[in-house]
Amino acid sequence: MNKMKRRGVLALSFAGLLGLGFYAWSANRSEAPAPAPGQKAAAPAAQAAPARPVAVEVATVLAVDFADDTTAVGTLKAAESVVLRPEVSGRITRIGFRDGALVNKGDLLIAFDATIPDAELAQARANRDLALASFKRNQELLEKKFISPQALDASAATLKVQEAAVQLAAAKAAKMRIQAPFRGIVGLRDVSVGSYIKEGEVLVNIEDVSSLRVDFRLAETWLERVKVGQSLELGSDALPGQRFVAKVEAIDPQIDPNGRSIAVRARLDNAAGQLRPGMFVRLRLAFGERKGVLMVPEEAIMPGAKPAVFKVVDGKAERVVVHTGIRRDAQVEIVDGLAAGDVVVSAGQLKLRPGAPVTVPGAKPADGAQGKP
Repeated sequence: MNKMKRRGVLALSFAGLLGLGFYAWSANRSEAPAPAPGQKAAAPAAQAAPARPVAVEVATVLAVDFADDTTAVGTLKAAESVVLRPEVSGRITRIGFRDGALVNKGDLLIAFDATIPDAELAQARANRDLALASFKRNQELLEKKFISPQALDASAATLKVQEAAVQLAAAKAAKMRIQAPFRGIVGLRDVSVGSYIKEGEVLVNIEDVSSLRVDFRLAETWLERVKVGQSLELGSDALPGQRFVAKVEAIDPQIDPNGRSIAVRARLDNAAGQLRPGMFVRLRLAFGERKGVLMVPEEAIMPGAKPAVFKVVDGKAERVVVHTGIRRDAQVEIVDGLAAGDVVVSAGQLKLRPGAPVTVPGAKPADGAQGKP
C-alpha cells in the first residue's frame, strides 16, 4: 500500500510540473499589445549608427613627360697607370725627371750604378767576337779539307753560346735604367741620387691623364638598355656647374650575384687636364624621353607583397593593387592599376578600411609632378 501511495504522489507531482510549464509557454507566446492610434511603433533597440568619415590627404594621379634616364656614381681612373719598381737592387746615380712633369715614352727616369753590368756586357761581346772569328776561320779550313765538319759545328755552337751571353748581359745592363713606358705625368718621388734601392721597392708612379676611365655599376634591370658607345654625362663636386661627356667602352659580361648589378666602364677625353684620376663623379645615362607616365607620391604606396593604394571613389576608400615602376624625386611610377585623374590617399591610410567613407578637403596634384622634372 505504501508503494502505491508513493507512486500516486510522484504521478501527481509530475502532472503539476507539466501544467506549470505549459502555462509559462503560453504566457510567453502572447503578443505585445498593439500601439494606440496615432502612436509610432518603438524603434529596434540595437540599430547600427552610421560610420564617421575619416579625414585624409589626397593627391591626383597625373600623366607627365620626362627624360628616361638613370644615375650612378663612379671614380675616375687614368687611361694608363703604373707604379715603377726596379727588378734589381742598386744605387741611384741619376734622376731624369721633375716631380709632376710630363714625360714621353722611352725617356730615362732613373739610372742605377751599372759599372758591373756594363763590364759584364763588354766581356760577353769580346767573347762573342772571338767565337765569331774562330767560326769564320774554321769555315775556310773546312773548304781546304784541313778540319772535319764536326769541328766547324763545334765552333758554330760556341758562337751561339757567346751570342746568348751577350743578350743576357745586355738585359741585365738595361734593367739598371728605368724608362717611361708611355707618355704621361710622373708623380712625386721619395728617392734621391745615392739612395740604395732594393728589388721591388717603389720608385715613382706615372699616369696617362690625356683620357680617363670611369667604372660604375647599374642595376641589372638596365642590362638590355645600356650599350657600348652610348654617351653619358658626368660631373664632379670639385668642378661645380661643369659637365663632361663620356662614352661607354665596355660592359662586364658577368652580373654581380651579391648586388645584382652590372659593371660598366666608360672613357672620356681629358685633353684640357681639368679632371684627375681618383676624383668622385656623378653620372647620368639618358635613354630617351617617355610621355604620359603616371606618377603618384611615394607616401601613397602601401608596402607589402603587392603594393597597393587607396583610391577615393564617390567619397569612399577603395583599395587597389598597383604595379610600380621607377622612382624619382619622391614620386613613383604606376605601370598598372590606376589612370590619370584618379584621386589617391597620400596620408591617413592606417585609419582606412576598404569601403570606409572619407572626407576630401580637395584633391591636389602630386608635388613636383607637373610638367617635366
